[in-house]
Amino acid sequence: MAHTGIINAFNHMGYTYNSGDSEVAIDTLIRATECDEVGLGSSAKRQGKRIGREKAIEILELFKRIPNYQKNGFRHFEEIQFFVDGISKDRISDIACNFLKSFLIDFTIDECNRIGLPLRPSTIPDLYDYRKNAFERAEGIELPVNPETGEPLILVPKRWLRFTPWISYDDYFRAHCPLDDISHDPDKIERVKVLAYNRENFGVIDAYVKEKERTFADCYNDPLFSQIPIVSARRKLKLIQGLPTGKTNNADRDYEDAVCELLPSLLYPQLDFAAAQSRTESGSQIRDLVFYNNRSHPFLEELLQLYDARQIVFEMKNVGAISRDHVNQINRYMTDSLGKFGVLVTRNRLTKARLQNTIDLWAGQRRSIITLLDEDLAQMVELFESKQRLPLDVVKKKYVDFTRACPS
Repeated sequence: MAHTGIINAFNHMGYTYNSGDSEVAIDTLIRATECDEVGLGSSAKRQGKRIGREKAIEILELFKRIPNYQKNGFRHFEEIQFFVDGISKDRISDIACNFLKSFLIDFTIDECNRIGLPLRPSTIPDLYDYRKNAFERAEGIELPVNPETGEPLILVPKRWLRFTPWISYDDYFRAHCPLDDISHDPDKIERVKVLAYNRENFGVIDAYVKEKERTFADCYNDPLFSQIPIVSARRKLKLIQGLPTGKTNNADRDYEDAVCELLPSLLYPQLDFAAAQSRTESGSQIRDLVFYNNRSHPFLEELLQLYDARQIVFEMKNVGAISRDHVNQINRYMTDSLGKFGVLVTRNRLTKARLQNTIDLWAGQRRSIITLLDEDLAQMVELFESKQRLPLDVVKKKYVDFTRACPS
């Protein structure tokens, strides 16, 4: 209900701006951008600075510039931080507090009565009236006051202060922003370039917001892991498929890095606690990627029973053809502490001789080595996106194919 009220108030400003009453909309937005009574932020005097007229126009122009906002309005007003410079989570919090000020005043009065904090008649210069869709001056409201300045104070539920905005620029830039599409040097991308890209590519923001809404609807939050979004999974796959085999221009390193970022998201939560470049205690061996087998899937339970696979090793080889040495390398990793099941992630199918090497290991030592190719990763990404089946089922299928090639 509170969220709906904020969105309705914000979108009404856009409607007013587009309808010709631009000065009213500009004034309303400027008044909404600072909430001195709450005092969020770092100002020592609890008095912040509102945005200027030019910045207000820049925000309201989004209702004209981006067709989706012009037609439907905003779903979450936090989205303005993806298009306008100088709008951060602090400003988002101030706007939210101003539109929710009536609720916060009621909350403040209840809390003060509960703990015995004295109240005094106070004046609130900007109180939003949802019936008039405007800020008005309100006098005689009973509130606690600052004992030094006499200015009114409004309290905020503690639970609100423990979280940053759910939809935030930092989260978008870190895990969702298509940096490669913006610049050839993603490490030096400035915020202004990202905002300019977003204004011309609304679909990217739309996909990010829809992904956030979808994960919120799942009512599931894992503080120990954050999956990469679907758009990034596709981009990682495209990067992998475009790399040449070998070590030219660090292609082998780029391949390992991309696969190590992709697989943990595709296989989560069935395989968890991924560790890239995992060293043995002696430091003599470095495994590319190791997963903990939490046995949450019948296939993983089977791997534990048959191969004692408490953990599962994935070894990446960006080569034209897997050699005997490559097979022997992953075989050495399959120790008693990890188990005797491993996965080679590589570019091309095993030759008949190399496949026979893996079959011989199974027949003689009951060690299982399967391979995942580019086409398998592509199918995993497709399942990750469509949610028709688990990406883990691709690994299972490769294992079934391997065992059928082994002697009975």
